[in-house]
Amino acid sequence: MADPYFLREAVIRERVQESPTIFTLRLAFTDPGQHASYRFQPGQFNMVALYGVGQVPISIVSDPQDEHLLDHTIRGLGRVTLGLSQLAPGGRVGLRGPYGRGWPLAAAEGRDIVLVTGGLGCAPVVSVIRYILRRRERFGHLTILQGVKHSDDLIWRQQYDYWSRLPDVYVGLAADVGAPGWFGQVGPVTVLFDRARVRPGSMVMMCGPEMMMRVVVTELLRRGIDENDIWLSMERNMHCAVGLCGHCQIGPHFVCRDGPVFSYPELKTLLSERGF
Repeated sequence: MADPYFLREAVIRERVQESPTIFTLRLAFTDPGQHASYRFQPGQFNMVALYGVGQVPISIVSDPQDEHLLDHTIRGLGRVTLGLSQLAPGGRVGLRGPYGRGWPLAAAEGRDIVLVTGGLGCAPVVSVIRYILRRRERFGHLTILQGVKHSDDLIWRQQYDYWSRLPDVYVGLAADVGAPGWFGQVGPVTVLFDRARVRPGSMVMMCGPEMMMRVVVTELLRRGIDENDIWLSMERNMHCAVGLCGHCQIGPHFVCRDGPVFSYPELKTLLSERGF
């Protein structure tokens, strides 16, 4: 990325309503040359700009080898994201990035992979799933465990169903509260562990609410997962994306610059502190 502040224009090619409050924008740069030269790693994010309103950090959920579209899944909550939710195909946004450190996929080759996510925290690992499935021969067994507060919160239902039917892939879904007809388990995401392949030697990649991640890390360590094999994607209020404003600081780290993906040993002393 030559200029971290350079804002490139992108057009919305498709818009997908994932749930009442969550949507995906499928984008392409209006300059074909910029689109052809753009590179990112799974786990990185872009700053997505609504012209005249502001910018927000959004994970890239597409595969790096997708030559046509860049997918960003967004929850409409604040002024910028609610404004983005009103845009239709053909609308224009600004993009700058990619930023941050992605998932350690090169080090994960040849190993079983366990993905543990909570809520919309699943977004940062969707590009990992797509990356692994596109390069299936490079990785071992893939376990995908997703937890939500209420079963109605689950997005990408069709994708989870598709992934669950692939060879050497296990998908487990859990909800704290299950509505009538809920097909997953009821409880926290850790209730899925007994049925899943979570064993020493696996590499674990995780994102979601920090309380959930603390509980999951404890369970992973109890099951013999090496702490160096646990990786976390952190969320913070990132304004500048280049480590200058300080809004996303965790101890000595800046999530936008040093993360958003961290190894567990980098954060273990901070994870033990409430409100870190």
